[in-house]
Amino acid sequence: MIDFVNGRIDELTPATAVVECAGVGFMLNISVGTFSAIQGKPTAKLYVYESIREDAWVLYGFATRAERALFLMLTSVSGVGGGTARMVLSSFSVPEVVGIITEGNDRLLSTVKGLGKKTAQKIILELKDKVPTLGVESRTTAGDTEKGVSYNKEVHDEAVEALKMLGFPPAPTSKVVKAILTDEPDAKVERVIKLALKSL
Repeated sequence: MIDFVNGRIDELTPATAVVECAGVGFMLNISVGTFSAIQGKPTAKLYVYESIREDAWVLYGFATRAERALFLMLTSVSGVGGGTARMVLSSFSVPEVVGIITEGNDRLLSTVKGLGKKTAQKIILELKDKVPTLGVESRTTAGDTEKGVSYNKEVHDEAVEALKMLGFPPAPTSKVVKAILTDEPDAKVERVIKLALKSL
């Protein structure tokens, strides 16, 4: 089992990272939060979760042990796969997810793509007593969506490409991203993606 990879960042998008270790490039699926943590750095240490199925071997990478632990908690809930758990961690930071679960805010959790209200309620019911073991201070998300991202073509294109990799069609995604950038011209690409995930 791979616990972590530590090496040079060869490629990086808001959805994936390729980390070179001893001449081998490991492609890892990452959250927007992890992207934000390692963006602009020459090297990265990412904690790994291996999803091994008959038809695929998928690696997920996390900037912190707490993010990986929360990912594993989310995927332990019936009906929540790796893609959905990553979407949750791309829509909200680890402290925000802990806060949402602790507060029982199923309405906000169900805004994540791929999560219906019943699944959101199940996550809260099953994890409410478990998330305190992460040792992460919870944070409320109230008013968080008022923040935004800088408007330039590079930010727009990067956000749309990342969302496309997460399964969103480019045309409506571009429209949502442009609207966000029009309203909020001074923030970073990861914020645009987080806001777009709550609107698409």
